[in-house]
Amino acid sequence: MLVDEFEELARVAPETVWLEFINGKLEVKPAQDGNRAEIVMWLVRLFLKKRPELSLYPYRGLKAEARREGRVRADAVLAPRRHIVGHGEWSDPEGMLMAVEVTTRDPEVDRSLRGLKRDGYAAADLPVYLLIDRDDCTVTVHCEPEDGKYRSLATRPYGAVIDIPAPVGITLETEEFKDYAS
Repeated sequence: MLVDEFEELARVAPETVWLEFINGKLEVKPAQDGNRAEIVMWLVRLFLKKRPELSLYPYRGLKAEARREGRVRADAVLAPRRHIVGHGEWSDPEGMLMAVEVTTRDPEVDRSLRGLKRDGYAAADLPVYLLIDRDDCTVTVHCEPEDGKYRSLATRPYGAVIDIPAPVGITLETEEFKDYAS
């Protein structure tokens, strides 16, 4: 399938279905459950308070991979305020600061978050990838993308404090994530 064909398919898909195009393959992103949605909204409120010059855009479509041939729908993307004005459904990651994904409880999808999507974000030079893993109750910060891989990562259990380095530059206190582990 070509990227243009995927975009047409995604455009006409029902609103209840989120399609992604990862490594040349069509993927279906599961509908979000309440706990996943609550984690994303907790992050939105946090960034409004700590970094008001930035916006955390929930469920934003991104062009991913080295040649921008992938299409993913991140649980959230952090960028300067008004950064996506004029963008269509799929934003180029240039100027974006961080992608956020929250595991879904679907083993196949979660494998993608830990591998293919992570590598797609790194190949697109997204400075930070934040993975909130409800399966093992951890938060992982991937940073320093180079040659399609993140060179640095830090993982902390729910309840711990974890720093998200520049260009994001905040500290997450993850105690509340314990409430959304299920």
